[in-house]
Amino acid sequence: MRIDILTLFPTMFDGFLNNSIIKRAIDKGLVNINIVNFRDYSKDPHHKVDDTPYGGGNGMVLMVQPIYDAVMDLKDDDTKVILLTPDGEKYNQKKAYDLKKYKHLIIICGHYEGFDDRIRSVVDFEISIGDYVLTGGELPSMIITDTIVRLVDGVIEEESHINDSFNPNTNLLDYPTYTKPREFMGLTVPEVLLNGNHKEIEEFRLKESIRKTEERRPDLLEK
Repeated sequence: MRIDILTLFPTMFDGFLNNSIIKRAIDKGLVNINIVNFRDYSKDPHHKVDDTPYGGGNGMVLMVQPIYDAVMDLKDDDTKVILLTPDGEKYNQKKAYDLKKYKHLIIICGHYEGFDDRIRSVVDFEISIGDYVLTGGELPSMIITDTIVRLVDGVIEEESHINDSFNPNTNLLDYPTYTKPREFMGLTVPEVLLNGNHKEIEEFRLKESIRKTEERRPDLLEK
């Protein structure tokens, strides 16, 4: 899988790409993540990428030309283009599974006050990670990339993400887990987890997932 992230701040991704599961996935050749500075596509002599909005208003707006040219240069027949915007579709785990199916994604990170609306002409999906506004799309792009990469075959064990919270097959929160010691400050591990009966353990974990979801996210059960 290949993911190209269009940004004005490439150094923000240094730590993200060089640690933990993301780095291992890259080193194994399971995913190719490219950070592209779309300022390099500006035709302005000073590589300008933003300007004041027509009709007036506060702040600066990203220009259409640099981003359009970057997308056209990078995309092919198998590419899907994602625009990160507060008014996009709310992101969730089901969307992560959907996006994992594509061979090539381009993620556009907005910045400043907004972007020229004509950028939407090259976009397949508009995504928001929540009902709040950030200074740019860099952090959301890392979140989305992380959620997708961990689903790619071979990155982590399949069972690990099948049992995740928000899995679209169950829509439940994950069950509680425990490790050593068996007792800590009077808090003990549930006995069923120690008896070696896998059927009882699975039943216990399912009941706990349902209980936890009912308590914390009853809206998920309604879905």
